[in-house]
Amino acid sequence: MLTMMMSIAHRITGAALYFAMLLLAWWLMATASGPNAYATVQWFMGSVIGRFVLFLCTWALLHHLLGGIRHLIWDLGYGFEPNEREWLARATLIGSIGLTLILWIVGYMVVGAS
Repeated sequence: MLTMMMSIAHRITGAALYFAMLLLAWWLMATASGPNAYATVQWFMGSVIGRFVLFLCTWALLHHLLGGIRHLIWDLGYGFEPNEREWLARATLIGSIGLTLILWIVGYMVVGAS
């Protein structure tokens, strides 16, 4: 059951990352357009909603990455036993949440919460 949910989550995060690229494109176009456009993007990204969206994008990226590693392990012919599948699914979920939190905590410690 958990393996099935992680498979669905892997597909959803892949689709979410497609839309996250729109944020990256918006930021790059604003950077090229000048200070006013860049300030608008920076204001949005610095808002509570913008930071929440960036947090979710970070989680989606890491979850999709770890899900891809899980699929690579399967492609190599390992991890097909029931307990191994469950362990890999749990590791994907816990690892993506943990890595997201660590990345954001380190980011705030290095860059600051300005």
